[in-house]
Amino acid sequence: MTGDAMGSGRRVVPFTDSWTIDSTGAPRRAVDLPHDAMLAEPRSAAAPSGSHGAYFPGGRYRYRKVWQAPADVAAQRLSLRFEGVAGRTRVRVNDVDAATWDSTYREVEVPLGGLVRAGAENVIEVDVDNSAQPSSRWYTGSGIYRRVWLEAVPAIHVDRHGVALTTRRSGSDATVRVGVPVLGDSEDGDVVSAALFDADVTVARATGSVAHGVAQLELPVPQATFWSAERPHLYELALRLARHGRELDAVTLRIGLRTIEVGPEFGLRVNGETVLLRGACVHHDNGVLGAATFRAAEFRRARLLKDAGYNAVRSAHNPLSRDFLDACDEIGLYVVDELTDVWFRSKTAFDGADRFAETWRDDARSMVRKDRLHPSVIMYSIGNENAETSTADGVAVARDLRAFVHDLDADRAVTAGVNFMLNAIAARTGMKADTTPPKADGTQNRPSWISSTMINAIANRLGRLTQLLSRLPGADRATRDVMAELDVAGYNYAWSRYEADGRRYPTRVILGTESLFGELPEIWSRVEPLPHVIGDFAWTGWDYLGETGIGTWEYDAGRRSSLLAKPYPALVAGSGAFDITGVPGAPLALQRAVWGLASVPAIMVRPVDLTGAKVQRTSWRSSDAVASWSWSGCEGRVAEIEVYSADESVELLLNGRRVGRRPAGPRAGFVARFRVPYEPGELVAVGYRDGRETGRSSLRSAEAVSLRLRSEAAAIEADGDDLAFVWLELADEHGEVEMCATDTVSLTVTGSARLAGFGSAAPATEESFADPEHTTYRGRALAVLRAARGAGVTEIEATGAHFGSDRLLVQVIEPSGQRY
Repeated sequence: MTGDAMGSGRRVVPFTDSWTIDSTGAPRRAVDLPHDAMLAEPRSAAAPSGSHGAYFPGGRYRYRKVWQAPADVAAQRLSLRFEGVAGRTRVRVNDVDAATWDSTYREVEVPLGGLVRAGAENVIEVDVDNSAQPSSRWYTGSGIYRRVWLEAVPAIHVDRHGVALTTRRSGSDATVRVGVPVLGDSEDGDVVSAALFDADVTVARATGSVAHGVAQLELPVPQATFWSAERPHLYELALRLARHGRELDAVTLRIGLRTIEVGPEFGLRVNGETVLLRGACVHHDNGVLGAATFRAAEFRRARLLKDAGYNAVRSAHNPLSRDFLDACDEIGLYVVDELTDVWFRSKTAFDGADRFAETWRDDARSMVRKDRLHPSVIMYSIGNENAETSTADGVAVARDLRAFVHDLDADRAVTAGVNFMLNAIAARTGMKADTTPPKADGTQNRPSWISSTMINAIANRLGRLTQLLSRLPGADRATRDVMAELDVAGYNYAWSRYEADGRRYPTRVILGTESLFGELPEIWSRVEPLPHVIGDFAWTGWDYLGETGIGTWEYDAGRRSSLLAKPYPALVAGSGAFDITGVPGAPLALQRAVWGLASVPAIMVRPVDLTGAKVQRTSWRSSDAVASWSWSGCEGRVAEIEVYSADESVELLLNGRRVGRRPAGPRAGFVARFRVPYEPGELVAVGYRDGRETGRSSLRSAEAVSLRLRSEAAAIEADGDDLAFVWLELADEHGEVEMCATDTVSLTVTGSARLAGFGSAAPATEESFADPEHTTYRGRALAVLRAARGAGVTEIEATGAHFGSDRLLVQVIEPSGQRY
């Protein structure tokens, strides 16, 4: 935008390049946004974030950008829109304070009127303080981790972030009602016209006059194509604001037409059709990229989840990014967007519970304004495992939150993730809000021992007894009042209540908002036949940083830890169906079998190189088996093989020899287990129903392993933000990866891209994702390249200490404007 004539029309442009940053102990350096300032920090066992924040220290960061404003800038209403900043934030423009806030996931618009010097250089400074740790129960990152936009709008303009839309369906036809708020000195009689486009075809038009700052329009759409996860069809809605025939403003929005209903008799209906949610909980970080939110990474993650068989995601436990919601709209995923993990009772020392009463309205307003034009968003969640909901004060908060959200968006249901055992314990111990005053050193709002973290540790020890405790009368008494305030009752780890609660509370609609993978066979056998239960969300669909090791199986740990989280240098949670690089594991194979989505048996093998070692399991991972039969050096060791299938039985063959045949399907928990001495070659699984073969799959051992580079895309776009995901694999010429091979690899990236992140899915490491050298884990590492602003070719060269080297060219092409 630098040097461009602004004109009198609307412009929204990225304000992400040519920033600098400095922090304590680090020199000033150039950065482009989005940027996770925490990712490059040195981790240590003494870091204040502890296991919650993956042992990162946190800090204070000063961003600075010099911007040459156009000469005609005074004709515009200018603002900066921050999609997300992790830490206490202060924005200054030309040494004048412009805005302050302290909410990691809130979008904030900073007006620039009167602060910008036209035709001159302007200094934008953003001070971010994220030194008070732990600030969350997971890794948040630090700094300006989501995008920033410079918005220039006319003096009288459409509030594009405030446009509201509802769809009514009548057979194959739709009626679209659009509320268009107008800001500035609008006059009654100003006119807003709307045109709905399907590709290049106009399918509906309408006109409405502005009254009291809003124009209400109604567009009849005959033979509408309705949006669903199965058929994610999108339209374009063009809005034009005019006065006496003269255009004042114009915006174009992408929308989807769909209807949502929930009821105990029929469950969840989308466009009149019953839908069961096959859900994945997801955190907001992007693995080796840290918390930095890139559109390409969000689309990649959504696409992999959809291709795996999920049809829904629950954000955990904070609002999703705009880019992820765009991906869900385009790819087809239903979204339960969640507001927060914390109400007025702390779970960690600096998680913002002390200011919740002051901030929740602004946070909720931000989430709804961001979400309500996205057809993928079908439900809002107002909280997660807030033990306050066992008290009258907490129930009142739920009532106020639900009413507030419905005032902003009456068309979507409201839920919350409620943990029955947590509430029962909180009620029994007489939980009260923490009124401890702040200490002189700033430490405040001491975390309650009655917390999600504590309950997770107990549940991990108790295993199946958790379901028994959740069914006790005390658990019902501690949850029924808050459930009465929700449109959909969110059950965390309480699936054994589904049938009885359907009888006890006949108007209650239930959603499994959080569950364990290993319990899915029993969960889904309840979800399918009970109309008042609308689906299940597993913890988690994608692994994440922080909450270190809650899903990691440890071998020969020495002694059994009394805590669920693992000590430094543990890095990831280890609980994902996909690891942080995007490789699926056994939990996903189980889900696909239970859901009936697997056309052939899925073979998974527990680590053969660890056979015989004492293992410490965790409830948050059903199995640590992986899809590989390449375990060099393990010949003769007993291999434990898990074959996931909905078939009646599965036969296993090793190098053409019959190993055995075992029951599978529902009667065996959808998994057939085998033990056989490992030998290289080919492992084949054959599924049978009614005595007939239904399908087969195989795994093969790697031969002649070397370091190989493989890019997921041949070309990326030269817009400064697009990403290339490049795999470094210790594999043979057929792509078979060797599990027992390890190498330390150095990268050199030249040309029209730079290295944005590099690492592996290792559950514990002292290496940094910000360094150009990393050690492979189970034969793999992932490098992410960020495109420059300028077309060309990028060369990536990888050199290993043991397995040779490889080089790869990635084309960086001119932006098309239609990347996704």
